[in-house]
Amino acid sequence: MNNFQQYDEAMAKYHSCLKMKTVPIFSWAFHHEFLNELKNSFLDLDKLKSIAVQHQWDHDKWDLKTRLKEEVIIVTDIKLNIVFASHDMVKMSGYRPAEVLGKSPKMFQGVETSVITSNEIRKAIQLQEPFEKTVLNYKKNGVIYSCLIKGFPVFNLKGQLSHYIAFEKSA
Repeated sequence: MNNFQQYDEAMAKYHSCLKMKTVPIFSWAFHHEFLNELKNSFLDLDKLKSIAVQHQWDHDKWDLKTRLKEEVIIVTDIKLNIVFASHDMVKMSGYRPAEVLGKSPKMFQGVETSVITSNEIRKAIQLQEPFEKTVLNYKKNGVIYSCLIKGFPVFNLKGQLSHYIAFEKSA
């Protein structure tokens, strides 16, 4: 092999004999995006399980793994400060999870958000009852979106209120 042409020909011959063909370079971006989503899903699941174990909740009743594929998950403490937000939040609202930690879910509300719906959610939270409501929320860039929220109080193994968890998706 005195020159690159012979090398290229030899490599082409070798690859043509393989059963597995090479992947076009433009698909790498898709694969990378898929791997990032998969990695973030595992990170989210681990973080949720860690919170559940630390605060002694029965996390098995919500099938968190499946929900993470389909919904954004937000967990607040009993003072309604966000302590966890799944990575898919950025797709729905434009906010990265780190941007919402320590803040209230009210940060997503604005002028068009129904006061009546907000009051109904507030009442369910005060009564420590589950709720399902569709609200108009605001993305980071100010665009309004309809959000279906399924919220639940979370009790520890002693029956004490520990957190609130919400499963959300664009409606």
